[in-house]
Amino acid sequence: MRSEKNSSGQEGRSFIETARRAQIVACAIEVIAEVGYAQASLALIAKRAGISKGVISYHFRGKDELIQQVMEEAFALGDAFVRSRVEGRTTAAAMLRAYLEASVEFYRTHRAHMIALLDIWSAFRHEDGRPRFDATTNEPELASVEEILRFGQLAGEFRGFSTRVMAVTVKQAVDGALVQMAAYPDLDLDLYVRELVETFTIATRKER
Repeated sequence: MRSEKNSSGQEGRSFIETARRAQIVACAIEVIAEVGYAQASLALIAKRAGISKGVISYHFRGKDELIQQVMEEAFALGDAFVRSRVEGRTTAAAMLRAYLEASVEFYRTHRAHMIALLDIWSAFRHEDGRPRFDATTNEPELASVEEILRFGQLAGEFRGFSTRVMAVTVKQAVDGALVQMAAYPDLDLDLYVRELVETFTIATRKER
């Protein structure tokens, strides 16, 4: 049996253990994206990884811990991807545009991650039925968008508006791209993001 330290944190974990956990998480993402959270059993994930179910149990306490790791990886990858595109922009308008474009591009390039995340979001619950993820899960991302919007207002680029309401609206519009992409695999994401950029350019800009 693995130690509690190895099951919950990286301290004391070998390179091989880290690589194996990453493999299991990657296979879990693929299986969930294909068959959905409810049908993604540890047996199916183990089969995809070419290992026994016992190997998964060695690295994760159970499906819940594995799914939590899947979500954390998706969030971390998305955050790093978007931040890398936003950093270095010198105007709020450019930052907002980069955020919109990078968010949709991440959906495109990490389709399996996002399809899995979308299914897990509504299905993954505590034992008492409470959802594990809700609107509060998005607070860090909303705070980052609000920071861009406030910067734009202070710099005189953006008009006066509630940065909270606008940030939520931006986030909902971006999330809409994911929902549409999941329902319509042939969705024109280039067109979608162009319309997002145009919409929020008009919505935020200060009239001269």
